[in-house]
Formats: sequence, C-alpha cells, structure tokens
Amino acid sequence: MGNTFSRFVLVLLALVASGLVLLSQLWSQPAALATASAPPSLVSATLNGKPAYVLYVTRSEDKVLVRCYPGFAPTVAVRPMAGNPGMQEGVLSCISRP
Repeated sequence: MGNTFSRFVLVLLALVASGLVLLSQLWSQPAALATASAPPSLVSATLNGKPAYVLYVTRSEDKVLVRCYPGFAPTVAVRPMAGNPGMQEGVLSCISRP
C-alpha cells in the first residue's frame, strides 16, 4: 500500500511540475521581442594579475547584493576604466572593520 501511494505522489508531483513549466513558457514573452539591455552577466577576468570575476550591470534598475564575513564591510573603489577614457568602473571588495 505504501509503495503504491509513494508512486502516486511522485507521478502527481511530476505532472504538476510539468504543467507549471508548460504554463510558464506559454505566459513568457519570446526573447526576440525583448527591447531591454541584457541582464547582469559574470565574466572571468584578471585583476592586478590575479583571477577575478567582472559583473557587467547594463540596466540602471539592476542591484547588486554583497555579503561579507562577520567583521568585514563591503566597499567600492571607483576609478577610470582602463582603455575607455571618460568611463568609470568600481572595484567591490570586503575590508576588515576597525
């Protein structure tokens, strides 16, 4: 009895999940119609000779959440972007609190 009930629950969950996926695809707009800038993307790079990741944020409404270990605080250093005069970039890091 328990084995049959477990199978029924698994089949029911699979059907519900499949239905939700299909409905979400029907309600979403096709990517070809999108007119907004691309969403944020994380790209590997080199910073001061060390591996790092660059987060490209292309929309003004995008937000970035930073969490640091206890005893550390997030900080941003703004500087001119190398190779692109007139543009700026920020280096985000966690520094030790005094």
